[in-house]
Amino acid sequence: MSYRRRFGKDNSACDSGNAVEGSASSEEANEASKSLDHEVALLTKLRSRPHQHLRGVLPGKLRLPVSTLKMLMGRESNYSGRGRFSSADACHVLSRYLPINGPWGVDQLNSPAYVSQFSNDGLFFVAGFQGGHIRIYNVEKGWTVQKDILTKSLRWTITDTSLSPDQRFLAYASMSPIVHIVNAGSSTTESLANITEIHEGLDFFVDYDEEFGIFSVKFSTDGRELVAGSSDASIHVYDLQANKVSLKIPAHTSDVNTVCFADETGHLIFSGGDDNLCKVWDRRCFITKGKAAGVLMGHLEGITFIDSRGDGRYLISNGKDQTTKLWDIRKMSSRNSPRITDRDWDYRWMEYPAHARTSRHPLDQSLATYRDHSVLRTLIRCYFSPAYSTGQKYIYTGSSDHSVYIYDLVTGAQVAKLFHHDGPVRDCSWHPTYPMLVSSSWDGSIVRWEFPGDDQVPTLVKPRVRRRRAFY
Repeated sequence: MSYRRRFGKDNSACDSGNAVEGSASSEEANEASKSLDHEVALLTKLRSRPHQHLRGVLPGKLRLPVSTLKMLMGRESNYSGRGRFSSADACHVLSRYLPINGPWGVDQLNSPAYVSQFSNDGLFFVAGFQGGHIRIYNVEKGWTVQKDILTKSLRWTITDTSLSPDQRFLAYASMSPIVHIVNAGSSTTESLANITEIHEGLDFFVDYDEEFGIFSVKFSTDGRELVAGSSDASIHVYDLQANKVSLKIPAHTSDVNTVCFADETGHLIFSGGDDNLCKVWDRRCFITKGKAAGVLMGHLEGITFIDSRGDGRYLISNGKDQTTKLWDIRKMSSRNSPRITDRDWDYRWMEYPAHARTSRHPLDQSLATYRDHSVLRTLIRCYFSPAYSTGQKYIYTGSSDHSVYIYDLVTGAQVAKLFHHDGPVRDCSWHPTYPMLVSSSWDGSIVRWEFPGDDQVPTLVKPRVRRRRAFY
């Protein structure tokens, strides 16, 4: 298998209802044809735009990124008057160095990798495998395994993991109403459930509930709560101090595949389900209203994952209609629309119908749609790129065609396609500060992509090809 990076430069990858057409000029609105014409585009540019003295262009000339050399010369000449780079200056430099070299092997197991994420500070990396293993790697110490966890009461696979904000505890979920908590900060390297360490079970089962599994679990920013999405079409909020479920919301009409807190306040929750809808929940008024604060329509098939921009306003979602969509919750509606599609199709073992790829939702409320990647076989995940190093100017996603795709948020261009694996890439994670991205696949391999990479030749373990069926 080749580990060469592959690029795409096709602006047609993005469909925007508010796209602007025209030739390139120095005007912000005409920087790129079919670019996103919305407030989020301006916010993204402000986060990664260099100082005005460095980005001046002549009338009629194409606006190009300011070179790193010019940026460094400007800093030494104290163009900004501060004697240093602003955060936007730093993002402008760092966001040009995409993690596309490699890959270098991190680990290889004989079990499909389902989840993998960096910690908030990038010091640790967590990967969960279908066979019941979770490994926590110390990134700063050469990717050594800091903790090898053998899980308890696993049903089918590890569906999700979440590291607490203080990085002391790890929550893991499977197709069961029990979420387990492990002490991630202990000195024990081999953590065997209830043998070498206690894996405390948190019961999300409420009286009169039917049996269900949990697809998604996340810690709140303060570490006091867990929010979970489940196969009983509900959202559950667990109070860790009271040690009980504090809120259960009958949120969707089908599986809730993904949930997350919208921002650090914890008041807003985003959810996505197999009813094709993204929903916004405001806990401050839920008790009185008992319904979602709003609904976002646009996907033609179920939602596999949601990632918040962290500002309580914007989010992206992956859908089984083979698209990623960008949303502004200020465009949400107060009620659901009838389900648009009702085709006899199952993403777990069938290819997406060719004629459906050009279909559009008549009430699409999304700001932009990104397409090229494939969302089949499993709940493929997508994310905003890091704020510190890129200003969140990219979105990236795994894909069932064994690749990772990186898109420009504003123009929709596919700026990179990372191809190496021999199975679907269900999850991937961009380091919060370094130009490094790690992808994990059903072929059991965890690999990292970097810029510029170290001096060594990429070392890879050839993934084993196996036949399997997977449903989540």
